[in-house]
Amino acid sequence: MRAGAKLGLILLLMPLLLWLGLLIIVPHIDMFLVSIRERIGVGRYQISPANYLTFFTEPLYLVTFMRTALMSILTTAITLVIGFPVAFYIAKVAKGRLQSSLFLLCLVPFWVSELVRTFGWMILLRETGIFSSFLQWLGLVDGPVEMLYNDVAMIVGLVYTSMLFMVVPLVTTMESLDDSVIEAGYDLGGSNLSILREIVIPHAMPGIASGSIVVFMLSLGNYLTPTMLGGKDSLWFTELIYSQFIVRFNWELGAAFGFMLLILSSIIVWAMLKVTGQTLEKTMT
Repeated sequence: MRAGAKLGLILLLMPLLLWLGLLIIVPHIDMFLVSIRERIGVGRYQISPANYLTFFTEPLYLVTFMRTALMSILTTAITLVIGFPVAFYIAKVAKGRLQSSLFLLCLVPFWVSELVRTFGWMILLRETGIFSSFLQWLGLVDGPVEMLYNDVAMIVGLVYTSMLFMVVPLVTTMESLDDSVIEAGYDLGGSNLSILREIVIPHAMPGIASGSIVVFMLSLGNYLTPTMLGGKDSLWFTELIYSQFIVRFNWELGAAFGFMLLILSSIIVWAMLKVTGQTLEKTMT
């Protein structure tokens, strides 16, 4: 019986283990091995940290990563500020069919691909788009306004792309908050602000941390949205990785950049967890 149960557990875990091994662990090991190679001739390589030293000694690469990280943190903060009240209303205010309808509305944009959603923002923000035409109709501007190809447009696209991944963990966490606890806070003379600060936010902290981690990682590793909405002046670190692999065929340096993105993003996430006093186990449950 024990042998049968053990075999069943192995078979149950096999798809997950294969997925982790073949699509995550093995590619990352191969990427690391490629990243520590230095080309010394045609078809000749030697093991060297030169590619990683290039990342730290070339100002463009380090500055681009820092800029990408800061913009991703800003995107995460904006997504949290917008998504928190939305999630609170869905979880604690809306009831029955309204709650289901509002949650469904959050899912609807993700029924189409990211490419289609990004093209939608390009249509809205271009010179002949709805926003530019509306500003002209109001008389606020004299002519067409180009709102594309800047950092603001890029952040708008990133926030829109990531919103669901912030709202879902917040809704899940807030639904477990007993309404009687909030009512007790009001009975004890608490204001809306104090109840939010002392009850709601501490209870929702695992959801805040979980959503922030997901949004930050998605924004940091996003390629499509920064490329299409940010333009050539809004350089994103994933664009450098793409350029090394596809344009320059420098797989060694591209692999080193990819591994540095993984390491540095993990360090930033770890720092965020330490600052918020959360643990990875708590945020994933």
